Amino acid sequence: MAAPLDIPLILLGGGGHALVVIETLRTLSRPILGLYDDNPLCAAALPPEPVPVLGPLEKLTPVLDHPWVLCLGDLPLRAALIARLKKTDDHPTTHASTTHAPAEPIVHPTAWIAPSAHLGVGCFVGPMAVVQARARVGAHAILNTSSIVEHESVVGENCHLGPRSVLGGGVKIGSRSLVGIGATILPGIRIGDGCLIGAGSVVRADIPDAQRVAGVPARPL
Repeated sequence: MAAPLDIPLILLGGGGHALVVIETLRTLSRPILGLYDDNPLCAAALPPEPVPVLGPLEKLTPVLDHPWVLCLGDLPLRAALIARLKKTDDHPTTHASTTHAPAEPIVHPTAWIAPSAHLGVGCFVGPMAVVQARARVGAHAILNTSSIVEHESVVGENCHLGPRSVLGGGVKIGSRSLVGIGATILPGIRIGDGCLIGAGSVVRADIPDAQRVAGVPARPL
């Protein structure tokens, strides 16, 4: 069940991606309780509109009482934190009645989401992004500025689609994969878990797990 829109959110990470999320939340008039980051002088904590730093990422007890959203840009760090929070959730403490859950999807008001599309919890959809009919976006994924997910495509958990990247119809991307700025994945292509698609690449063939590719057409690095 989604948290009410007036419940303050906790942000996990305070760098560049956090700035984008914060501006979107403010545009949506969503309250922010504060953020966790290992650097007390992280970008989001600086003027002109600083967000309070609640502590380092290793001290996350208050997350049990508020919905949270991942604002780290680094996919391996995000994956480690997701795994850690899931482990905590599997072993409840005295906070048995709290919401230990990620926030509902955060969608910039200029993005367009098809009514038949599905967005997983904690995902972020940036300005001018498009998610077309029957597409599915996994939990904690990032769809950056002007990215396009065409009809019936699947974006795995904790993936990051860079600005202006395009997935043709019926593309499937596994979890923890990064599609670089301006990359294009042709219709029907399958991309495995933990892959990196270089900026500006054109992917015309399936890519197995943990591969790094770039170029036109994309080839292994």
